Amino acid sequence: MSKELTNETVLAALAKVKEPAVQKDFVLLNAVQKLEVSGERVALTLALISPQHPFQAEIEKDVRKALEKAGARHIELDFALQVPGDGRPRAGYASGVKNVVAIASGKGGVGKSTVSVNVATALAKAGAKVGLLDSDVYGPNVPTMMGVKHLPAPPDSSGHLLPAEAYGVKMMSIGFLVKPEQAMVWRGPMLHNAIRQFINDVEWGEIDYLIVDMPPGTGDVQLSLAQTTPLSGGVIVTLPQKVSIDDARRGAEMFRQLRVPLMGVVENMSYLELPDGKRMEVFGKGGGKDLAAEFGVAFIGAIPMEPEVRAGGDGGKPIVVGHPDSAAAKALTEIAADIALRTSVAALAAQSQAFSIKIE
Repeated sequence: MSKELTNETVLAALAKVKEPAVQKDFVLLNAVQKLEVSGERVALTLALISPQHPFQAEIEKDVRKALEKAGARHIELDFALQVPGDGRPRAGYASGVKNVVAIASGKGGVGKSTVSVNVATALAKAGAKVGLLDSDVYGPNVPTMMGVKHLPAPPDSSGHLLPAEAYGVKMMSIGFLVKPEQAMVWRGPMLHNAIRQFINDVEWGEIDYLIVDMPPGTGDVQLSLAQTTPLSGGVIVTLPQKVSIDDARRGAEMFRQLRVPLMGVVENMSYLELPDGKRMEVFGKGGGKDLAAEFGVAFIGAIPMEPEVRAGGDGGKPIVVGHPDSAAAKALTEIAADIALRTSVAALAAQSQAFSIKIE
């Protein structure tokens, strides 16, 4: 005689299924959003902790197996998104921001803004609520790369700003407030005030991930950002070549000095795919992996060189939108998913130090 299925027996079965990235069961994680049991039929909506969860197929297999063992014969399984926050309070209009991820490089010209824009856009495509802060006051590129020129008109005279929006991403940049040709000749206090206003006085709303495109170097803006709002983690972008690695190392060391957890390293322009299928490693090989190993962090991914990446940036259409099936877009999408999962796992770990982390 088959077991009688009830909400309680289904939840008991789900309590034996662990979320692979944090090794805690889905009941403990409060991930069961919808549950309907009728005879041998179970309709279930399960919340995942990050968009494009790399373990989703494994999770679905384990859940179905557990429900079948409990007696279910007809299973309707859907997934939703429930991104955890790092639990750290943020001031002003940033109070609804769950996680802040800074993407830095230590030097300019390595594609840090390209990575930031495409990571933000890929996460928004996957269903997350995403913000993008262009903190490069001297050389803002986000408006051009996202195809937006102006901010929406403020709703009142309170002094707060509404973010611009494109591709499902809310964004803020000094480039929305000044003429393109205007040079920003600002000292430290002015930079600090601008960064504080961009975070606290912009009506971000509910944001799962605020991606911060950091300026080159290790100066005033980086320090102001760390002082203004808690950073969930940092990511370093580099080219494979030694000159870029030397500067990226300084960027990684900056995160350590500011006590910002370093999530990993992304290697941009790793290779050029030739017509005959061979790869030309224009800037050398292995620098990103070596840097990640040096700092004991993850090598998050490598992005190939493709003309469409540049064209997308110049034309205001990120490659993950304009050419989603290209090798570069696929790499950036996987990198975005990896960063999101690491951020969510770190947020849960901050809530409970007992969580063990598994990201491979």
